[in-house]
Amino acid sequence: MTAIGWLLVLGLIAFFVLITLRLVPLYLEYAKVTSVLESIENEPGITTKSRAEIISLIQRRLDVNDVRELDPRKKFYIRKEKGYLIIGTRYERREPMLGNVDVVASFDKEVKVPIR
Repeated sequence: MTAIGWLLVLGLIAFFVLITLRLVPLYLEYAKVTSVLESIENEPGITTKSRAEIISLIQRRLDVNDVRELDPRKKFYIRKEKGYLIIGTRYERREPMLGNVDVVASFDKEVKVPIR
């Protein structure tokens, strides 16, 4: 391969490494949010708690997992529907990549807890 060929290959590798370095933290944060929701789903007596108590539980678990970007009062929803308590989140994260080019990732997760 010529020097120009090597530069192109190295440029492509650098580009994909940059994308990976920007996206991995977003998906690690989403994994933490997913684990918080799954732990809330297994919380005893969660269906009898008020919205404020559930938000407080979510906030404490997010703090333990070091998730600082999400405000549970704004980004999490709680509703009762057809014998289920539905707790979920829908949010979007934007991460700058190069100059004025951003990477945008949208996340959506909810859990259904049967009301007994």
